[in-house]
Amino acid sequence: MIGDKKVLFSGMQATGNLTLGNYLGALKNWVKLSDEYECFYSVVDEHSITVRQDPAVLRKRSRALLTLYIAAGLDPEKNCIYYQSHVSAHAELAWILNCFTYMGELSRMTQFKDKSAKHADNINAGLFTYPVLMASDILLYQADVVPVGIDQRQHLEITRDIAQRFNSIYGEVFTIPDAYYGKAGAKIMSLQDPTKKMSKSDENPNGSIYLMDDPDTIIRKFKRAVTDSEAQILYREEQPGIHNLIDIYSVCTGKTPDEVVKEFDGRGYGDFKLAVGEAVVGQLKPLQEEAARIEKDKAYLDGIIKNNAEKAGYFANKTLRKVQKKVGFPERVR
Repeated sequence: MIGDKKVLFSGMQATGNLTLGNYLGALKNWVKLSDEYECFYSVVDEHSITVRQDPAVLRKRSRALLTLYIAAGLDPEKNCIYYQSHVSAHAELAWILNCFTYMGELSRMTQFKDKSAKHADNINAGLFTYPVLMASDILLYQADVVPVGIDQRQHLEITRDIAQRFNSIYGEVFTIPDAYYGKAGAKIMSLQDPTKKMSKSDENPNGSIYLMDDPDTIIRKFKRAVTDSEAQILYREEQPGIHNLIDIYSVCTGKTPDEVVKEFDGRGYGDFKLAVGEAVVGQLKPLQEEAARIEKDKAYLDGIIKNNAEKAGYFANKTLRKVQKKVGFPERVR
């Protein structure tokens, strides 16, 4: 806890381009949390290199992601928005926590199994110990809550296990974080396979709407969206493609699914797809314009990067020094 507020931590990788699903399901909801919590939002670039990256592309995408955080409405004065790699305490704590984490725990992580299958030529130790670095991200800031999706629950569970194990040996060093669920964010599915989540790593670019897609591209992707042969706009699980389009339109317009079904009663899929595309264009236009404005102001963005790295470092190092003392490392001479 910092002051009267509980601490919330979250982050995104700078690999791929953020999708409409990332925005509507997570980023847009983050903006509402800064009044209630002391928020730390990281660009987790250290996690990104478990898979080989083009260095120039990673740097560019990291800056673009940090820019999008701000463009989406995260106030850098109220929220600590920073690069993970600019706070060395993340890696330092990860090494210590590696020594309190068991091989069996890590081998059960489903994400390790999934990524190993996708990158069989690069099954590296970082990929295996990825959850320990994630635990460090969270525990450094004594986070009370962490927004999690289904695919991250396992990582939060191992974070809690590591923290409890450390605390049982050395006393109450770490806050044990809880999952933050809050109001459910929109779960946006692929436009080409509506049984799967929209993903920035989708091999089919037509399946995802990227936040910086231009209007023509967005409309074209929605026109190609997979639907069905029923020719009825109904909100039901048996029509996953239409169900997904209704969810997207609902979030972008503020209408309920029932209101959307009534609005398009008797109209064809072509009309509906176009309307959804136009609603998304309208939703993303202010975000894109603000991102372009921020991007041009290099001094402003560099100042945020510097100041927030210092702020994150201050809180992270308070925890790190305590941990180092507990495990017996020599105190630093000042």
